[in-house]
Amino acid sequence: MKYIDEYRDKTLILKTADKIASISKKPITLMEVCGGHTMSIHKFGLGTILPENVNLISGPGCPVCVTSKNYIDKSIALSKLDDVIITTYGDLIRVPGSSSSLSQEKAIGADIRIVYSTIEALQTARDNPAKKIIFLGVGFETTAPTSAAAILTADKDKISNFSIFSAHKTMPHAMMALIDEGVMINGYICPGHVSVITGLGMYQPIVDKYKIGCVVSGFEPLDLMQSIYMLIDQYEKKIPKLENQYKRAVRPEGNKKAQSIMNEVFCPRDDWWRGLGIIPSSGLGINKKFSAYDTEKIFDIEVEEAKEHSGCICGSILKGLKKPIDCPLFSKICNPSNPVGACMVSSEGACAAYYKYH
Repeated sequence: MKYIDEYRDKTLILKTADKIASISKKPITLMEVCGGHTMSIHKFGLGTILPENVNLISGPGCPVCVTSKNYIDKSIALSKLDDVIITTYGDLIRVPGSSSSLSQEKAIGADIRIVYSTIEALQTARDNPAKKIIFLGVGFETTAPTSAAAILTADKDKISNFSIFSAHKTMPHAMMALIDEGVMINGYICPGHVSVITGLGMYQPIVDKYKIGCVVSGFEPLDLMQSIYMLIDQYEKKIPKLENQYKRAVRPEGNKKAQSIMNEVFCPRDDWWRGLGIIPSSGLGINKKFSAYDTEKIFDIEVEEAKEHSGCICGSILKGLKKPIDCPLFSKICNPSNPVGACMVSSEGACAAYYKYH
């Protein structure tokens, strides 16, 4: 199967591991900032075939994991309002809030529906004109265009009972914030799906300002091994640069149409990231022009300040300072059946990856 069999060829993967071992002399720490990469690295056991001096760490690449507990609490509060239907992707529904989750609220009667696209959420609005339909917009640049397109469609088709509760975020500011906080990173394995939308340019400031190499990677094991080789080669030669390993999917300019839609509907704003706090201009708020479809403008929802579980170290894991096995709750109190932190809930979370593959 094209791009599956070739990129999972054991002989080629092990040859790449040998090439890495032949050039890698200095200790190096590489961070992936994509949940898909996190799962692939652990699923295929890539860390076990790399030299001991190569340290792979996971960053804030899971959008569900970095979403604030306050956002979950507000979503739960919205679900309790009369004539409201919450629509959401499935990976958000089990994330713990302060005292409940969307899954628990659904079980006791809240009208919360899992959808597979914003098209389905819009259809829910068409089918229920007497209800107010809220779509929980969570994700990076990969999913933000679909939320933007839904708002443009709602505006065009006069679907007045539809709104989006945006928690969309953009990746580069978080990557730079980690470096500013002093997290030791010698190279970034940059997200593939995000880069399909954005193109390559947004990573160049990281290379220019911090002298840290960035390689956009695909998701198959050979993709990742080649990307790791490219970053190590840069590091050993002391020539940090921006490279694109995932050329079969990512174009330098990205998807101009998707970018245009995003820029029309969203505007940058400060946003909160689990483990990192408020990062300036890292979030996507809905422009005033489309405030009629902005859940935050339609509903005045206040909740108490959320507090994290005292034993959960999701924040440190998302910063690459700790690994899931360092958490005292991991696999004991916190597991996929009873997740305490968001990193165990999402299929792209680091804790979920460790639990499944280690």
